[in-house]
Formats: sequence, C-alpha cells, structure tokens
Amino acid sequence: MTRFSVLDLCPVNQGEHPGNALRNTLDLARHAENLGFYRYWLAEHHNMPGIASAATSVVIAHVAAGTKTIRVGSGGIMLPNHAPLVVAEQFGTLDALYPGRIDLGIGRAPGTDQRTAAALRRDMTGSEDRFIQDVLQVQNFLAPLEGNPPIRAVPGYGSEVPIWLLGSSLFSADLAARLGLPFAFASHFAPDYLLDALALYRDRFEPSRQLDAPYAVAGIGFFAADTDEEGQFIATSMQQQFLNLRRGTPGQLPKPVENMDPLWNRVEKAGVDHAMRYAAIGGRDTVRQHLREFLELTGVDELILTANIHDHQARLKSFAIAADIRDELIAETASKRDCA
Repeated sequence: MTRFSVLDLCPVNQGEHPGNALRNTLDLARHAENLGFYRYWLAEHHNMPGIASAATSVVIAHVAAGTKTIRVGSGGIMLPNHAPLVVAEQFGTLDALYPGRIDLGIGRAPGTDQRTAAALRRDMTGSEDRFIQDVLQVQNFLAPLEGNPPIRAVPGYGSEVPIWLLGSSLFSADLAARLGLPFAFASHFAPDYLLDALALYRDRFEPSRQLDAPYAVAGIGFFAADTDEEGQFIATSMQQQFLNLRRGTPGQLPKPVENMDPLWNRVEKAGVDHAMRYAAIGGRDTVRQHLREFLELTGVDELILTANIHDHQARLKSFAIAADIRDELIAETASKRDCA
C-alpha cells in the first residue's frame, strides 16, 4: 500500500516570528509520527518571508531531535547552492546523530530568485552536466572508502545516507532512473510533467547499490476539514501565498478569507488553480475520493502531503484526516485482496 509522508514548508504565519513556525514544525512532526506517517521532509527556500526552513539541515536536526522513529530529511537541498563536500558532511553528521532515519533529497533549482541565488554565491552558469557531477560527488563522499582518498567527508563517508532526486521536469526523472535513485515529483506546485516524468523514470530505471526497483513519490497539497466549505476556506491561505509569489511580492502566510474573488483577476486565478491542480481540498469524503483517484492515476509508491494552513490546529486536523483516509485505503486494499 502507498505510504503517506509529510512535506513541511515551515510556514511563517502573518504577523508571527519564524520561531513560532519552527515550534509548529516540531509539533506537527510529532503529530505525524504518532499518526504513523513514514517520513517528514523540509525544503530549502531563501529570501522567503513566509518560509522558515532556509537552514534546512539545521531544521532537520531540530525535528529529528524531537522525534523518535519517523524518517526526517530534505525535500530538498538545492545542490547548486552548496559544495558537495559540505552537503555530505552535514548529512553525514545528521546520520551520525540519528542513524537510519535521515534522507537526503536533492534538487537543482536555486530555491529562490536570481538575485538571492547570486548572494548565495551560487554558480549562475551551472549546467546540467555540472549538476550530475555534483550528485555523483555527494554519492562518492557518502560511500564506503576505497583506498586512501585525499578528501573525505567526516562524518559522512560510509554512511550511505539514502539520496533522492527531486524535480518537476523530465531531466530529474531521467537522471534518477539512470543513477538508480528514488524519485520525487513536485506536483504540489508544478503539475505539468507529472505523468510523463513518472513514465520515463519507470521505463528507464537501472538498478543500483541503493535501489533495485523504481520508487516514485508525488507531492500533493492537502487541505482537509469536516466539510467542503471549511476545507476550501483553509486552502485560501495557500492560494493567497501562490498569488503573492506570482506577483513578485512573497510574504508571510496570510489568514484565510471567505472569498478569493476580490483578491485576484481571472488570469491570476487560472494560474493559481493550475499550480494547485492536484491539491486535495474539502471535507473527508471529497479528499478521500481525490486521493483514491490520484493514486489510481499515478500509481506512486508514496504520497508526500503538504499543507500551508494558517491555523495550526486546523493543520494538525488536516493531517489526522489524511491518516484516517490512509488506514481506510489500506483496509480497502486488503479486502479486495482477500476477495480475490
């Protein structure tokens, strides 16, 4: 049965301090662990007033220290922003502290605007070939030592922290397949190539030391409540955040509103609706049917749910509903198998 996991963008609510967001993140991670979610990922973004996970490896340590069993990792580290050795050292350290629980998800976008990317000292002329070489370097730094290399990641070497490739394009799917790595598609904000990327990844997959068969994950926005109206209401915070980002005015996560119509024009609404095409929004029955259809459409091995919901208690409840639906789907699958 498909696993359910969490992608936390560590949202900073309007008028609040990032410290509140980080405390909410740990609370949600403990909640997810108690509910049986499989992994908990955090994403690297920079110069975003509404996201508190810029220092991603630090936040991963914060979450791993406050939980016991759930896997914790990056969804993802934007590798072009960092030297491969530094990434290997950071995640080797995390693995040394929390053995067997750390994932290293890698992406190749800057995770920010171009000016901020330059401030990060990112190589703005970096190519696809450079990214491939950087991924291979990270793999090498985390692998068991062979001989006496002049440079090694300490901690890091021999840890073999699981590496994932993340993306929203065919490039990432193809590279994950060729390297025999698990692949996560960012369909929670970039839905266009989801099905093509999954098909390409599965068709071209080559077994590796890390993975002997393709393993695919898809991201999905999840805004669940007791009624459709309430689900739609809590989702308006994410809609406003997408709208502000598209306008070039990113900010903290806004409070939800009863009606989005006064806030956007027709073109803006179409753009936000497209980005959130696969989002599950509504009451329990509505989101259950949506998840069932999405799983049938994609056949992914794992769903990673994300939910920028302004009210923390409503956010906790949304994930509790997701766990209930997961258990119902597992029971349905078991019943069908028994009947067969």
